[in-house]
Amino acid sequence: MKTKVAATERKARARTIIARLKREYPDATCALHHHSALELVVATILSAQCTDARVNMVTPHLFAKYRTAADYASADPRVLEKEIQSTGFFRNKTKSIIGMAQALVERHGGEVPQTMDELTALPGVGRKTANVILGTWFKKNEGVVVDTHVHRLSRLLGLTRQDDPVKIERDLMEIVPRDDWTWFSHTLIQHGRAVCIARRPRCADCVLNRICPSSLV
Repeated sequence: MKTKVAATERKARARTIIARLKREYPDATCALHHHSALELVVATILSAQCTDARVNMVTPHLFAKYRTAADYASADPRVLEKEIQSTGFFRNKTKSIIGMAQALVERHGGEVPQTMDELTALPGVGRKTANVILGTWFKKNEGVVVDTHVHRLSRLLGLTRQDDPVKIERDLMEIVPRDDWTWFSHTLIQHGRAVCIARRPRCADCVLNRICPSSLV
């Protein structure tokens, strides 16, 4: 019974939070610049342990040079490493990007697939990245992207007590309407960067300050 009550309370809290955030961020979307599914996959791989702003500084050159999966698949690893070095972990990211592109060429005719299973079978593509691709490009709400901002804010807002991203995603999928999953992720990320900043939260300026259990107001 307690579990059911807790779930009901979390769902009611989520409805209120979503209503307020929709007024504040009606058009929240992915901060990674891209013009195709392939570009978004590459940008998302580069965004691991790196700011989106930094990725957006690196990708214009990449996207102009590597236009197809075949281009990335045949890239010289040493050259690509230098081109993406500023995003950090560049050796692993180079391996992931080239491996991902080779898999696209070999298994999918160079096109980015549209299912969770096919995406997560690609080198360097985990569930979080697949959720970004499916929700942002293909408009398919298969899950909730749980990055560091979503992880932090969903706990601060009392939407979950979990610490594991997979369990946090499961909790959020239960209380956030499916049609809002992608928007909700992008919104929490945007809100976490602009207002609910980890080291210096701007609670006085937050539209959620009256209902947030962690509010300093």
